[in-house]
Amino acid sequence: MKILLTGASGLVGSAFAQAATRRGHHVIGLVGAYTGNVPGLAEKRPLDLTNEAALTAVVLETFPEAIVNCAAVAEPGQCDADPARAQALNVALPEQLARLAHHLSAKLIHLSSEQVFDGTSAEAYTVKSPVKPINLYARQKAESERLVLAAAPALAITLRVPLLSGNSLGAQRSIHERLFAAWAAGQTPQVYTDEFRQPCTAGNLAELMVELLERNDVRGVFHWAGAELLSRHEIARRIRTHFKLSDSAAPLAAITRAGDPRAASKRPARLGLDLKPLAGVVKTPLETFAAQLDQFIIPPACRAWYFSV
Repeated sequence: MKILLTGASGLVGSAFAQAATRRGHHVIGLVGAYTGNVPGLAEKRPLDLTNEAALTAVVLETFPEAIVNCAAVAEPGQCDADPARAQALNVALPEQLARLAHHLSAKLIHLSSEQVFDGTSAEAYTVKSPVKPINLYARQKAESERLVLAAAPALAITLRVPLLSGNSLGAQRSIHERLFAAWAAGQTPQVYTDEFRQPCTAGNLAELMVELLERNDVRGVFHWAGAELLSRHEIARRIRTHFKLSDSAAPLAAITRAGDPRAASKRPARLGLDLKPLAGVVKTPLETFAAQLDQFIIPPACRAWYFSV
């Protein structure tokens, strides 16, 4: 299958390129300013994804059988800082890709977020739970879901995904990579004890995405995540323990959303996802956090620090 991939140099995009290539697919990756190698790509093309005419030309030229959209401004703070760019990449881009997928009769996978929910429910959110975004990023993701469904209802799969872990190309995007960078710089990361997420690795998500592209019976909005709901503090603590770091070498500052009204107003507290109907039907397994930890590597820039402590 010929697959056009946006955000190919990102955490999920690079994982998808490798997973799809292992399954024998031909992946054409679109990247922005990234100039390094992206393992798994058959072709790499630089492109400004906010340039609608240029994107249309590439899609029509390559004529893919499937389009996978991993591009986004995924940090809520970055969306607040530059809402116009975030709107272009988080809303306008997926809508355009959905229109193009409909025109080509190509399958489409679009990534959304668990943050479309407000995080106030003690129960896991199902795919039918009403969305209630509380920050700009989440509102944009909710809007993208609506537009993708409207433009390509018979072809599109939207996956609401959680906090993602793994080893990124630049070693700066994943949970453990950011913790290591802070520790190596002598900083004490602040992590919430009352904010819960259900993390999975980008690699596990990528395997699921490839599996869904190879099936013809899945369309619509679905949830995917790891097997465990954990506080951010517990996630950080387990990473520290896994790498056998002491409290003094890798300190953590436990903080609460409840103690910061501004954070509480923009950060969902509890984002557990009900993974039916995918879980138990697809071959891709759910990951425990222990299985995720076994895949993490020490970021290259932090190795000298790590072996010195």
